[in-house]
Amino acid sequence: MYKIILDSCGELTEEMKADGHFVNVPLTLEIDGEHIIDDESFDQASFIKKVAESPNAPKSACPSPNAYMVEMECDADNIYVVTLSAELSGSYNSACLGKDLYEEEDDSKNIHVFNSKSASIGETLIAMKIAECENAGMSFEQVIEAVDAYIESQHTFFVLETLETFRKSGRLSGLKAVIADTLNIKPVMGSTDTGYIQQLAKGRGMNHTIDKMTKCVMDVTTNCEDKILAISHCNCPERALSLKKKMESLANFKEIFIVDMRGVSTMYANDGGVILVV
Repeated sequence: MYKIILDSCGELTEEMKADGHFVNVPLTLEIDGEHIIDDESFDQASFIKKVAESPNAPKSACPSPNAYMVEMECDADNIYVVTLSAELSGSYNSACLGKDLYEEEDDSKNIHVFNSKSASIGETLIAMKIAECENAGMSFEQVIEAVDAYIESQHTFFVLETLETFRKSGRLSGLKAVIADTLNIKPVMGSTDTGYIQQLAKGRGMNHTIDKMTKCVMDVTTNCEDKILAISHCNCPERALSLKKKMESLANFKEIFIVDMRGVSTMYANDGGVILVV
């Protein structure tokens, strides 16, 4: 028996929710002093409205070690935890501390924490890979080895409709944000090897920028027929579907699926943002 624990930045598909092996541990979002739990009660439309109306940047707080420990208390022999990139959140360190504290009381289980070096559906795909390895009968150590190799091969890309959250948080100067909005310039962003964020390209207008993103994807992707591609979107299902069709026209992927973003991904991507991971 096995269990896969993801922080709430990792969106679960409907099939994963019904499967029984997967569970989310929620982060907490904060905007203007209001704290919002990123669980099934998260109201995306309401949160987007609050963020748009506020002069302040939204913030997030990672799950406590105890929150992870609660989920480790189960019948599973093998427990895997998948978290946001350690470069972007304290979730990984919190999960590692939860593991250490749990094992001080009970060392009968096999527990491993994966630093996704990604976010959102990057975590989702890693969790799916863990399940694939477990269902193939791999040992705990073999699963870790295979999933670590998968994480190293994974690539995360995203395009944002607006840079307002970056401006409010101080990660982008107000002048640069105004120029970008005025000229309708949108960056293609992606993950680094360590799980940080880098700019890969930029385009004028969303359609042109998404074309740039698909080129970035294909430049680093081989053996597409063996790979699952995932897309998450923030309140723009038509854009996500259009991106899916575009990727289908470029390569014969094993599978392509779309999910709507949960709270943490919504906070970073903002209204109209799309994330692609392969």
